Amino acid sequence: MNFIWNFPLFTVVLSLFSGPLCMLLKAKAARNYTIAWQAVLIAMNVCVLDNTLKTGTSFTYPMGEFPAPWGNEIRAGSLEALIALLFSVVLLCSVTAGYHFIRKDIDESKQNLYFSVLNLMTAALMAQVWTNDVFTGYVFLEILTLTSCGILIVREIGRTTLAAVRYMILNLMGSGLFLMGVVLLYDISGHLLMIPMRQSLADAAQDPAMIPAISMAIGIMTIGIAIKSGLFPFYFWMPDTYGWATPSSGAVLSALVSKGYIFLLFKIYYRAIGINVLQKTPILKILFVLGICGMIVGSVSALHASNVNRMIAFSSAAQIGYIYMGIGIGTVAGFAAAIFQILAHALTKSLLFLTVPYLAEVSGDSLKFHSLQGSAHRDPPAGRFFTIGALSMIGIPVFAGFSAKLMFGEAVVLGGVHWRIITVLAALGISSVLNAIYFIRTLIRIYSDQDRPEEADASGVHVPARSRPGFLFAGGVLSLLNLLLGLFSWMISDLIYRGLGMFL
Repeated sequence: MNFIWNFPLFTVVLSLFSGPLCMLLKAKAARNYTIAWQAVLIAMNVCVLDNTLKTGTSFTYPMGEFPAPWGNEIRAGSLEALIALLFSVVLLCSVTAGYHFIRKDIDESKQNLYFSVLNLMTAALMAQVWTNDVFTGYVFLEILTLTSCGILIVREIGRTTLAAVRYMILNLMGSGLFLMGVVLLYDISGHLLMIPMRQSLADAAQDPAMIPAISMAIGIMTIGIAIKSGLFPFYFWMPDTYGWATPSSGAVLSALVSKGYIFLLFKIYYRAIGINVLQKTPILKILFVLGICGMIVGSVSALHASNVNRMIAFSSAAQIGYIYMGIGIGTVAGFAAAIFQILAHALTKSLLFLTVPYLAEVSGDSLKFHSLQGSAHRDPPAGRFFTIGALSMIGIPVFAGFSAKLMFGEAVVLGGVHWRIITVLAALGISSVLNAIYFIRTLIRIYSDQDRPEEADASGVHVPARSRPGFLFAGGVLSLLNLLLGLFSWMISDLIYRGLGMFL
């Protein structure tokens, strides 16, 4: 067996061990260890991606050699390796850019606990990417929920406590529904491993009388993930959850946690259920409609947001709608566009959530739009990084956001259904216009020359003495990857299609 085949298991198991280890370290040592471990994760995920691309095949790592339906397997292809690499890069950038605010927002005696929880979250994210059985996906889905609440509530202000309680209640409801769906699918198929489950469901779907039962099981599972990931109409928890968390937590929750849930659902659809069976149910049509609604309603809510963090949070609801709309198209091109949107949104939203606090810091620690007037002049690197993220969200060519929208347009046109083409193109146009309105309005505000103090004043506005290297590193990496994703989208899309081919 190729030694690289062990790397997916290492990313999960060693991340689990890293959690308790960080509890034994002091704050700075825990931070340095977490950064070093994320760098090691990046290297391992690059090796797995390179191996699967060179061989042109995926590989399966059985755990304990137990037979189906109780087997526990790790499965790695180029698509899983690409998503795992994305997650580890964003995690590294979130820690390096957000550490300045971790020290400000979290008591020093609890900072090692924060990094401990972050490493456990890393294990859950990696497991959801690599798992090849549905029940293991549920187990780590629960771990991801608990760790998400942990990195949210650690700031210890009233709003984060309220947001964490609401987030916990809704996510536990979603987890319960997901588990009910797993139980029903197991009852129908007799399997938990994804490929045997798909084969069994394909046989069961030959009987039209079984379609309602299969539809109910998939529907319950989908509602659970929709609640957890923030699909319309379940997006109302996002502004407080993302907006009041410490910046590293906001970036991770928005860019990665919701995507981990969606990617798990994506794998279940594609590998455990099968597109042919899925198309016999009304699930895809419902997701298509809810995704379109999320694109518009999320953008309208962002337009009326009271501060910049809430605006970005509501914008995340709109971007989640893009992903579900792509899945709802129901074609390989639609699924590929949804995966590309996951990549683009993770890079862009993490950049925005990590940048805004630096603009607020030079604006009296206020996130209100009027307080941010001229903030890009007071902190030029933050202004440049925010501009790149905003232009990507609007969909300006050369940025990742434009390529994602272009892929959605191509996917629906290739689908050939006239009413769907008109609906998607209209929704893309309306959402893009709304994005342009609130992001360009914010860009004008932060670059306006009014009230540009040279020194600190009574409002607390100040000029930073020097740029922070961790922030410059993370902002530069995320900005560069955003541009590369936009400029070389054809290479990434080809990689995604190759990964989808390995899925089966």
